[in-house]
Amino acid sequence: MAVIGIIAEYNPFHLGHAYQLAQARRILGADSPVVAVMSGNFVQRGETALLHKHARAETAVRCGADLVLELPTAWAAATAEVFARGGVSLLAATGVVTHLCFGSECGDADKLRRAAICLNSPEYEAGLRRFVEGGTPFAAARQRAVEGLLGPELAELLSTPNNNLGVEYIRALDRLYHDIRPMTIRREGAPHDSLMRGTERPRFCSATQLRAFLEGEDWAALAPYLPKNGLEVLRAGWSGPSLERAERGLLARLRTMTAEDWANIPDSGAGEGLPPRLERAGAQCRTLGEFIALAKPKHWTQARMRRLLVWTWLGLTREDRPAQPPYLRVLGFNSRGQAVLKGMKERAHLPILTKPAHARSLDGPGRRLFDLEARCTDLYDLCLEAVPTPGREWTTSPVRL
Repeated sequence: MAVIGIIAEYNPFHLGHAYQLAQARRILGADSPVVAVMSGNFVQRGETALLHKHARAETAVRCGADLVLELPTAWAAATAEVFARGGVSLLAATGVVTHLCFGSECGDADKLRRAAICLNSPEYEAGLRRFVEGGTPFAAARQRAVEGLLGPELAELLSTPNNNLGVEYIRALDRLYHDIRPMTIRREGAPHDSLMRGTERPRFCSATQLRAFLEGEDWAALAPYLPKNGLEVLRAGWSGPSLERAERGLLARLRTMTAEDWANIPDSGAGEGLPPRLERAGAQCRTLGEFIALAKPKHWTQARMRRLLVWTWLGLTREDRPAQPPYLRVLGFNSRGQAVLKGMKERAHLPILTKPAHARSLDGPGRRLFDLEARCTDLYDLCLEAVPTPGREWTTSPVRL
């Protein structure tokens, strides 16, 4: 029997996600279990998740997933390459997942695989180095290097976010020499990160639009795009989490950061000589928005800058991210997911944590990472309207439905 793996944020879980699950089961079998690797309390955009990870896991299980595992923060709030590598490593470590299903703009796994093989080749590395050393921004250099090897059609795949992430999933699978088979579902509805205009009402709208509805507390506009069970959990648990709620604490941290501190954060532009600029911006800014305006190079994205703020707030450094995740953390499951867990206990390549107390038996990288996640949760909680009692990473059990 096929076991479907999905890597997601579910921020929030919407009808497009439900469509992906339904299409995967249509292709592989209605009884195929779904194992989702889901970001924790901070997401790739460099933001706090809309809901605490256990509430989002509950939504996922109520709406079609069978087992939800956590993608730790060090991989979740990172570049597409690192995000993909962490998620794929966890799916491979389950020992039971047979297929990795993801959405893409092109809907063609063979084309994405050709691009992935190219990106893993020494010829690509040489071409990329040549363009970057010539002053071309990384994203453009990457696309031009692929165009020189595969032509413009396949290089163009890298210009859209879901295709790009799909390529990174396949690259990660190839690097692990794993036999999980990639499959892609063509993305339907509004483009990634788009907002509605006028009276348009696409079949599926973007998560960006849903977050905009949520920020305006427009539940009537939000409701048609969320599964009923997902809407109920979101309404019950949403309290407007935001990094800006912790702005003064983060500004205090920014004002003490040295160029050396910035260089110890992944993706901080150390190779471009950016840490001194980040140090100056941190010493001069009065708001987080002002920090980004002062520090951001033109060719950097807002998400990259926001991720640096998240890592700064959490006190993370490059040493805090091991080469691969060291455990499988269960956030939620149903009866079919419980059967998957039973198979994992026989075949998994990493320890499985089905309750927080199991983390106490970890040592080395595993225990350090769990302690770090506990800290991340306590700092996430400072971004909520009402601050919970610290320590809930150690007291919150997986959701079981």
